[in-house]
Amino acid sequence: MLEPAATPDGLAARGMRVLLSPWSRLALLLVLLACAAVAMVLWHPQRLLAGGWPGQLSGPTALVVFALAYGVCTTAFVPRPVLNLAAGALFGSQGGTATALAGTVLGAALAFGLGRLLGQDALRPLLRARWLTAADRQLSEHGFRSMLAIRLFPGLPFAGTNYCAAVSRMRWSSYLLATTLGSIPNTAAYAVAGARAATPTSPAFLLSMGFIAVSGLAALAVAWYKRKALRGSGD
Repeated sequence: MLEPAATPDGLAARGMRVLLSPWSRLALLLVLLACAAVAMVLWHPQRLLAGGWPGQLSGPTALVVFALAYGVCTTAFVPRPVLNLAAGALFGSQGGTATALAGTVLGAALAFGLGRLLGQDALRPLLRARWLTAADRQLSEHGFRSMLAIRLFPGLPFAGTNYCAAVSRMRWSSYLLATTLGSIPNTAAYAVAGARAATPTSPAFLLSMGFIAVSGLAALAVAWYKRKALRGSGD
């Protein structure tokens, strides 16, 4: 006996299931990130360090626009140090720190939301290697502590850690609070360095660069220790 032909409603429902499937959403995320990365390459956001900010933007409006642009740029893998230096050069130490920190939290939230909505369902089943499951367990069970350490010690790509955290089961509240608190020291250091770049022998510039160097060395030490721990869990 012949099966009844699929109705238009049935075809539409099947099409929606395909479009909303985990792999379709992951493909959409990859396309969005690729387009954003190409746009950033063509735009050259590092021009902000050379005075490329529109002159008609000033005051609170400029701070808000820069924070929004900062958040979008970080989701497209633009390095935060470049944006932090630009924030300090454009708005001074205090204004640059506040604006860069706001952009940091916004960019982290955007990446986390995109990764969780479009990538988590497809990627979680792929976490089969022991070191991957160990890292996922660390992020999922100790979200605040793990993310705070990641933010305090530079070296790991900001966007990459955001999308990795989105694949884990870390809570939104732990993620955003740890990002806000942990990003303050290095964000401030880069903003001060950008604000005082014209006077590289000033105490403020030297202290900020010293802090960046020390935190970088500390990050290497922590990464070495964590690598040994993850290798041990994978044996």
